[in-house]
Amino acid sequence: MADEKKYDDISPANEGSIAGETTSAKVMPLYADERGYHEKDEGYDDQVVIRPIDPNGKDGSVQRNLKSRHVAMIAIGGTIGTGLFVGSGGALAAGGPVGVWLGYIFMSTMVYAMMVALGEMVTLYPVAGAFTHYATRFLDPAFGFALGWNYFYSWAITLPVEMVACAIIINYWNTSINNGVWIAIGLVCVCSTNFLGVKVYGELEFWFSLIKVIAIIGLILMGIILDAGGGPSGDAIGFRYWKNPGPFNTVYAGDTPVGGSWGHFLAFWSSTITAAFSFLGTEIVAVTAGEAANPRKTMPGAIRRVFWRLLMFYVLGIWVISVLVPYDEPRLTSGGGDARASPFVIAIDNAGIKGLPHVVNAVLLVAAWSAGNSDLYASSRVIYALALEGKAPAIFRRCTKGGVPVYAVALTALFGLLGFLCVQEGKTEDAFNWLYNLSTITGLIAWSVILASYLRFYYGAKRQGLNRRDFPYVAPFQPYLSWYGFIVINLIILFNGYLVFLRGNWNTTDFIVAYISLPIFVAFALFWKLFKKSKWVSLDEMDFMTGRRELDEMDREEREKYAKPTSIWGKFAAILF
Repeated sequence: MADEKKYDDISPANEGSIAGETTSAKVMPLYADERGYHEKDEGYDDQVVIRPIDPNGKDGSVQRNLKSRHVAMIAIGGTIGTGLFVGSGGALAAGGPVGVWLGYIFMSTMVYAMMVALGEMVTLYPVAGAFTHYATRFLDPAFGFALGWNYFYSWAITLPVEMVACAIIINYWNTSINNGVWIAIGLVCVCSTNFLGVKVYGELEFWFSLIKVIAIIGLILMGIILDAGGGPSGDAIGFRYWKNPGPFNTVYAGDTPVGGSWGHFLAFWSSTITAAFSFLGTEIVAVTAGEAANPRKTMPGAIRRVFWRLLMFYVLGIWVISVLVPYDEPRLTSGGGDARASPFVIAIDNAGIKGLPHVVNAVLLVAAWSAGNSDLYASSRVIYALALEGKAPAIFRRCTKGGVPVYAVALTALFGLLGFLCVQEGKTEDAFNWLYNLSTITGLIAWSVILASYLRFYYGAKRQGLNRRDFPYVAPFQPYLSWYGFIVINLIILFNGYLVFLRGNWNTTDFIVAYISLPIFVAFALFWKLFKKSKWVSLDEMDFMTGRRELDEMDREEREKYAKPTSIWGKFAAILF
């Protein structure tokens, strides 16, 4: 082995000098060569997370070029997308006004539970891969492998979906040009952003998120005004649609309506499931931890604001559409992906306001473009992290001098070409739909693994006598909040396809779509378990030391450089970001 040097003095007290990799549960001598740190006899062992030790070496490394304002707005942007602007209409149609509002409130509490748990781990260990790393470190490397590959595929296959969504949104203005042209333009824009580096990605996402925030706040304020009778017609809507057609929609078992309290609960559950899919992507901010400047400072701030973002954008936003649009409005389920299917636009049309639907459609285009950027970024960084751990081919950890994992980005970008399968209806479109359906609940599985990792992290720290108050960020209400989130998300995973089990509703395709991701995840985990014979990480042997010294030193340096803002704008920016 070339230029090999032994690091015998790795111990719980000083092994933190190794940045970002996890050793086996017991401390072992590590060796370093051009590949990174590893155990001499086992090379890329599944218990060891490999990370290049020299950003100027053969493989290079990603760079911490994301500023605090970038991370803050990426966190906000992760909660605002087409799911809120358009998808909420489907949830309203499924559950009725009270059902959809309660469903989104319920899911907001679950997402908050997941995000604060993730926040405690990501501020302590802001490394590449984030939650795939935590699954390896605190559960079992087999879970890290399964989660990483499934999560990569989930967002990679979503990239062409967002490109098709861009084309559909543009069709609101122009249908004379083939959608393939718009898909191609969208792919060029998204790929260019990611190949130019994380600084460009962060800057674009900052402005995209700002546009989405301004838009949703404007729509909420406009909705309140319309509901109070401030529209052109002067009609005060109030809670009219909560009374007629009613607070809950009807769920059917075959041709038989399910009535009473059970029917109301099923309507609420339908909205909850739709809300869960609307929130997917909230966790992407954790993926940026490996490229965030001073993550010990930026990450806690981004996590703390999750509650207020959920309260403002979802609880208030969904309440507004629940009072402005009846759940039996046909346009809610028209199948369109542009502004025409948005409950906000339907409310604007009903009020007789001209011009605003075009503005909302432009915001939808920004949201779809932003989602495409994030899809490519997240999936490429996950496979990069897998390569660092030896769970993916080594070529995917190679970076340019600017810190771009170029081969990881290129592989993910190739998935975007699948969008052209949807240009013509027929078998090619059906084939793409099946490829996409393979990952329908992967995001929900990721949330479940994140919460499971945190619970093991929590009990491991307790067993080893670590004081969580010494951590950079401490998640509140633990471990109860994480147990609540873990139980709820697994109930949603198990019953997300409940409709097919109602009498007269069986549909084999719908059943497969609802649950195919589960056996795929299990198959990946079993493969790594059998192939590498990985072991469940016990509480006593759990590693809390590796990688912490470098991050502690970086945090101290950043604190020394930090200058408390004195200007009014500086203080305002500090509150926001």
